[in-house]
Amino acid sequence: MSLADKAKDATQKIVGKAEETVGKHTDDAELTAQGHKDQGMGEARMETEKAKDAADDK
Repeated sequence: MSLADKAKDATQKIVGKAEETVGKHTDDAELTAQGHKDQGMGEARMETEKAKDAADDK
């Protein structure tokens, strides 16, 4: 996994957390859901890349 991929995935998780927080404070269910979705997507991509790295090391 390249450093750029790691940064992109981490950024998506951070942006998702920010969206979720703003959505909760403004009672915007759609923004809250989008933030939660973005966090999940970022985490899933990170796990996929970790698995690829582990497979490459073997």
